[in-house]
Amino acid sequence: MALRIKSYWKDDERSRSLPEIASALAYIAWRIALDKAINLHCERFVYDQDAQRLAVIQEYLIFLVQIADRLAHAELNEADRRTLIVEFAKNLFGHVQDNSQDLLGPGDYGGPFIARLDARSADYAEFQFTDDGPSYALLRHLGHEIQTIMGESDANRWVIDQVMDKDGWEAYKHFARAYRNLFE
Repeated sequence: MALRIKSYWKDDERSRSLPEIASALAYIAWRIALDKAINLHCERFVYDQDAQRLAVIQEYLIFLVQIADRLAHAELNEADRRTLIVEFAKNLFGHVQDNSQDLLGPGDYGGPFIARLDARSADYAEFQFTDDGPSYALLRHLGHEIQTIMGESDANRWVIDQVMDKDGWEAYKHFARAYRNLFE
């Protein structure tokens, strides 16, 4: 089943602030990341526990923050880009915290997510992003991080290929389309 995401504003005559756009992007990113985590399960990859599934969702969110930053770099000045990405990350922090608490119980889940986002940002900075989208190496890094989370059991041996060749690219396409639509 195809993922359907509303990425147009109801009242398209009204201008939106960067924090409003960032909030919408965070919701859309969460939906995409959740869809891709579910798709891995549908493709017969195995999660050992709910925390592992949430970690995969977070890896997709980190990837989508990198995509947003690269798209914003091409279209916004430095101050607006920083505002958008910081607000986007803050909203994702809320999604991660709320959904993790609902599933795993009380605890600090958003803080470790932001720490991982900061660490991964340095890793992702090494990879190319062109007008055509993320490089194969960037997608491979996403696949590697998800493979690390899921383990290399017989059931999950090929998860890196699924992420690199299909799911990561689809996540990028959905998110980039929504990003552009929200700025129109």
